[in-house]
Amino acid sequence: MNSVRYVGLDVHRDTISAAVLNESGRMIQQSILATRAAAILDFIGGMRGTLYVTFEEGTHSAWLYDLLVRRVARLVVCNPRMNSLLKSGNKSDAIDARKLAELLRADMLSPVYHGEKSAMEVQHLARSYALLTEDTTRVMARIKAIFRGQAISCAGQKLYGHKHRNEYLAQLGACALRRRAELLYEELEAVRQLRRQAKREMIVECRKYPETKLLCFCSVPGSGSRGGADRPGADAASVPHQAPVLGLLRAGAGDARQRRIPRD
Repeated sequence: MNSVRYVGLDVHRDTISAAVLNESGRMIQQSILATRAAAILDFIGGMRGTLYVTFEEGTHSAWLYDLLVRRVARLVVCNPRMNSLLKSGNKSDAIDARKLAELLRADMLSPVYHGEKSAMEVQHLARSYALLTEDTTRVMARIKAIFRGQAISCAGQKLYGHKHRNEYLAQLGACALRRRAELLYEELEAVRQLRRQAKREMIVECRKYPETKLLCFCSVPGSGSRGGADRPGADAASVPHQAPVLGLLRAGAGDARQRRIPRD
């Protein structure tokens, strides 16, 4: 008999608590697994029947989705903010795993979209771009702090361009402070180059995912052309929870505030 098994996984950094219910809702198995691909596949492969599996959206959800999506009959990555049942009663990993399985059996979970194919590549590339954007911001802030500390007027974006750079450096005189500013300018050029490269690679990868084409230009810091984060003073847009490209910034630098990033 090809019976249905409802599997709830409470996922953490080192371990996963698993609870398995049958069609009548009776607990038939409860386990603690290492958060490793081999351990998870052994657990899933050791069960008979049609497998319905659920776990909450989180740090490991994209990786776990790719691992299981072709190995089970139904896979639901659920929105933890909508699982009010998990907040009531006693709390433990084992109890949470069982509640997830019960919610799956009752079809009461709110799924989070993960796309028909994995978006991990675009997520990693977009995160790289976001982090490089933050690095650019930090270096620019350090450069400006040097000139402000010497009461040198440095408003606007002229300070960071090549055209007026020597004029600003000359105002520092021949001292160690000037050398420090020169090194920061060199760092800025290197980070900008890496940022441009990361942006190109991210855009190329985004074109493989129709649902992410617009999102990449609206949600990733510094990638907008008009009215986006490249405009001085603009903020990085918040990224929708369900967006496939999202894992990209949600897990990394997407929520950071953006400060005065010039266009490359």
